[in-house]
Amino acid sequence: MIIAFLLLLAGLAGSIVPAIPGPPLGYAGLLLLQWSGRADFSAAFLWVWAGIAVAVTVMDNILPAIMTKRFGGSRMAVIGSLVGLVIGMIFFAPLGILLGPFLGALAGELLHGRLKGDEGSGGFKALKVAAGAFLAFIVGTGAKLIVGALMIFFAARAVFFS
Repeated sequence: MIIAFLLLLAGLAGSIVPAIPGPPLGYAGLLLLQWSGRADFSAAFLWVWAGIAVAVTVMDNILPAIMTKRFGGSRMAVIGSLVGLVIGMIFFAPLGILLGPFLGALAGELLHGRLKGDEGSGGFKALKVAAGAFLAFIVGTGAKLIVGALMIFFAARAVFFS
């Protein structure tokens, strides 16, 4: 039971830390509780949560690229957003986790404009692209936090209140 709740907590932490696969770890905690006999989840409950964990994980991985592209960004902006997130998380946490993707996408898009020789409208476009990357990060992180918190809620309810 302790390992299951540690997995659920690691899943919640993985909602913020990109290197940790949050929803899959949380789901593993739910499965461990079921298999240990400490919780009695229905098969439908477990299948639904498996689908949710997969959907949120996939969404979190493709949403930044989709949003950055939708806001007119280049591949360099997408890469910059990821690099900014990692650097911000390592060197400037916790604020760097929020600002890193924005600043990374901004730098990536500005660099893309320079390499193409298209600096005319680069500043405003780069800000727009960075806003898209930031929005994608916030939506993805928010969805993972909600999923992680709900998994903990259902696990605690099944173990302690049933």
